[in-house]
Amino acid sequence: MPNKTRSWEELAAIRQQAKQRGRTVVFTNGVFDLLHRGHVEYLEKARALGDVLIVGLNSDASVRRLKGETRPLCPQQDRAAVLSALACVDHVVIFDQDTPQQLIEALLPDVLVKGADYTVERIAGADVVLKHGGKVVPIELTPGRSTTALIDAILERCGGKG
Repeated sequence: MPNKTRSWEELAAIRQQAKQRGRTVVFTNGVFDLLHRGHVEYLEKARALGDVLIVGLNSDASVRRLKGETRPLCPQQDRAAVLSALACVDHVVIFDQDTPQQLIEALLPDVLVKGADYTVERIAGADVVLKHGGKVVPIELTPGRSTTALIDAILERCGGKG
């Protein structure tokens, strides 16, 4: 399985090379716990907007702060490994902050993508990307596909047992 996880420093160099070659860098972020069809379709749509897709992955500590102590279900290294296996993902970077604002400021992607359940004004880093001439693209999510819905279905069908 390929390991596409990169440090912030490595990605800064990759971003600079892409810029010099005139390649479009797309950035998105999320938890990507229990990868499902909705995630894959979202990431494929994001990748179609440019030449290089970088996925910012919330660290375990960040996920716990945002979603509570029961999450994530899969540890960050496992989530990064699964994302790395997707052909549409070029690089994965783990961040520990609650939002990817600092990471986006460091990378300055050409295109910033988030689910259409966010307005542009609520997307972390949108201000920076727009200020530097980039685009912010909300992508429609696959209806009925979410990690929360998947967890609920598992609990309902299995009665809390595996």
